[in-house]
Amino acid sequence: MALTSERPVVVIGGGPAGLMAAEVLSQAGQAVHLYDAMPSVGRKFLLAGKGGLNLTHSEGAQVFAGRFGARRAAIESVLQDFGGGALRAWALDLGVETFVGSSGRVFPVDMKAAPLLRAWLHRLRQPTQGVPVQFHMRHRWTGWDAQGALSFESPAGPVQVPALAVVLALGGGSWARLGSTGAWVPLLARLGVAVAPLKPSNCGFDVRGGWSPYFAQRFAGQPFKSVAITIAPGAVGEPVFQRKGEFVATATGVEGSLIYAASQRLRDALEHSGQAQFYLDLLPDLPLERVLAEVAHPRGSRSLSSHLKSRLCLEGIKAAILRERVPKEAFLDAAVLAAAIKAVPIALQAARPLDEAISTAGGVLFEVINPDLMLEQLPGVFCAGEMLDWEAPTGGYLLTASMATGRRAGLGVLNYLRST
Repeated sequence: MALTSERPVVVIGGGPAGLMAAEVLSQAGQAVHLYDAMPSVGRKFLLAGKGGLNLTHSEGAQVFAGRFGARRAAIESVLQDFGGGALRAWALDLGVETFVGSSGRVFPVDMKAAPLLRAWLHRLRQPTQGVPVQFHMRHRWTGWDAQGALSFESPAGPVQVPALAVVLALGGGSWARLGSTGAWVPLLARLGVAVAPLKPSNCGFDVRGGWSPYFAQRFAGQPFKSVAITIAPGAVGEPVFQRKGEFVATATGVEGSLIYAASQRLRDALEHSGQAQFYLDLLPDLPLERVLAEVAHPRGSRSLSSHLKSRLCLEGIKAAILRERVPKEAFLDAAVLAAAIKAVPIALQAARPLDEAISTAGGVLFEVINPDLMLEQLPGVFCAGEMLDWEAPTGGYLLTASMATGRRAGLGVLNYLRST
């Protein structure tokens, strides 16, 4: 049964969460108008897919849900309706085949985001069932007017839009140039909606004291490959963090997949105690005993640098970080040097700014929304995507949860309309 009335449902935000909410409403026959401040939709989605669009992850539902940490319970209920398998089936229905990579991550066969987005927008504009979604670009949401209509700034001036219901899918606060500015926070806070402060997630860090000019000039932008990091527990009951992978040295610190995986732990430590540190294992595939044996092996007339390169393949950025962060006296004692190779201390000073982060922590608290993602204080107003208070590592979890919450919000709107 069609739900269309003279007033539409409005979706604000043209990222994956907003588009998914719009699709659910459109297919149900509900008139839906989507507004976005940018000239086109899906800008962050397209940029995230430049190196290969990581749609989701193939791991089991329990492990997948565990990636959301403290918000597991809230996100898990949404993922039960639309998890990684459902997302892959949805993509296939758009004509986009996917495959599972060696890491368990799921990608389109052609690795590209643009073909999927084009197919998705075509279906939204010309659906085989339901009604077309109406798109309004360059419309920046500024709140509600005195009569309760949605207010926008547009190229033609202020616009007021009465709506049956609204889905807010405005993103977090990272990559502001692509539309996620966090400008919605004061608009909702002013109405008493509880919002946790936005914080960088999956972010880089500045090292304490900075790199030496030599290291910064010579090695910024170069990767640490086949390394591991360890973070000691910062609180009672907190487990040791250990993971192998890769990351990159920047002009001021570190970033990359291995750092992003630890970013929540490191960021929270900086917030709580003003300090954070990880230990870098330059040779995670060799036990300490083997490293010590190689370091202590007679080197004859060779320099220590040549010896380490010959015996342990320590050269380039790995050799440089030893000189950068390990005291000179450590190089005079084989046992101390071997221990340092297995645990170079890297002290951090601060997380990089929110706008540089891949994603955002914080947002609208789940405690102030119902299971349909409707704000308890604002009936008919739903929230989805990264503007909700959750975070997850990279690996397909962010996109899956954004789309799943968009779908849940769309279904929530339909439930709301049927009950009013």
